[in-house]
Amino acid sequence: MVLHTPGSTPLLGRRAMLRIMLAGAGVAATGGLAACGGGSGSGGDSKVVTFGNNLSDQVPKDAITAAIKAFEGQSGGLSVTINTKQHEQYQEQINNYLQGKPDDVLAWFAGYRMRFFADQGLTSDLSDLWGKVGGNYSDALKQASTGTDGKQYFVPFTQYAWGMFYRKSVWQERGYAVPKTLDEMVALATKMKSDGLIPIAFAQKQGWPGMGTFDQLNFRINGYQFHVDLLAGKEDWQDKRVKDVFDTWKRLLPFHQENALGREWQEAAQTLQQKKSGMYLLGAFVGQQFPDAEKEDLDFFPFPEINPEHGTDTVEAPIDGYMMAKKPSNSEGGLKLLEYLASAEPQLAYLKSDPTAVATNQKADQAGYSPLQKKVADTIKNAKHITQFLDRDTDPGFASEAATNGLIEFIKDPNNIDSVLKGMADQAKNIFK
Repeated sequence: MVLHTPGSTPLLGRRAMLRIMLAGAGVAATGGLAACGGGSGSGGDSKVVTFGNNLSDQVPKDAITAAIKAFEGQSGGLSVTINTKQHEQYQEQINNYLQGKPDDVLAWFAGYRMRFFADQGLTSDLSDLWGKVGGNYSDALKQASTGTDGKQYFVPFTQYAWGMFYRKSVWQERGYAVPKTLDEMVALATKMKSDGLIPIAFAQKQGWPGMGTFDQLNFRINGYQFHVDLLAGKEDWQDKRVKDVFDTWKRLLPFHQENALGREWQEAAQTLQQKKSGMYLLGAFVGQQFPDAEKEDLDFFPFPEINPEHGTDTVEAPIDGYMMAKKPSNSEGGLKLLEYLASAEPQLAYLKSDPTAVATNQKADQAGYSPLQKKVADTIKNAKHITQFLDRDTDPGFASEAATNGLIEFIKDPNNIDSVLKGMADQAKNIFK
């Protein structure tokens, strides 16, 4: 996730912007994300487990709090101190946080981002715990929780899909049909525009939402393998295949909501909720901006086919979950909490408050799922390939600097593709040495 002030010149990366913001507030950047408990090696209270939480928006924050309270009620006397930080700030500062005195159990993401810290020896090996809880998870989830050394460092909690979200009532009223190809989506967007709707809601003030658009276009045009190789620094950002992605996006930009650099995703989601926009490419968390009475009106479809060779075989479905600090104050309590979070009960409890995600525990009862959740679960289950989202699938430095600033520059001036890609390629060469 990204902190960016639109219109600032030059464009500042997340780290620089955050340092300026924190300095102005009289806070040292290294101290912004500190543990509530004693942190690593401090000999903390054996009855207290500290929990680093990045779910700062009110709905998911209330949901994880409810799940943690349920753990306390059956933990045999353990209490959990929850340390919540604003989501983008948490992500920005996690490197310093893990090297300092982190909480015992802490929120993070599966895949590349988890491996990045496991490789540095900053988190605990959870392979023994996986010996107990592994039966709860699919092979794909185990793979996403495994470090480069073959050991597990992560416990999946929830997962959600990205797709094109829309209001069923609006589409029924206007006679719109789900597009199967990019050409059909362009025709639909053209019709929406003539009907007085914003065809595609869009927001880029926080810097990260546009990454989702890039991901969908890249793996639909060039396939899963090229996509993950590009983000891993194994392909060239100046490759014609990447230019094809931006040329395709340029074709779609006239249908995107204007002035995206000054709008947060929540505001764009509200235009969908208010029936001002026809569709919105985002994660299922878009539903957090809908009143409960309107959630059943929300539906989605996977981003349509562009290249028949790849069809719609890849789904962006980020996995959220938890790691344990390398030297937790309360190792035994932390493992108990992680074992609990791997079970169906807390995942389903969380989903009662935030029904935009699905449980990762494959034994979780889906009887209480909404039609949208069942569709998300089926879409993930039937995908040939799962991606985690650009800023989770690549080096953090590349995501926060090159990708963020490159996408912002492209949105500001879509005719500047060659210059944007040269800048991204040059930075990739330095980062992925």
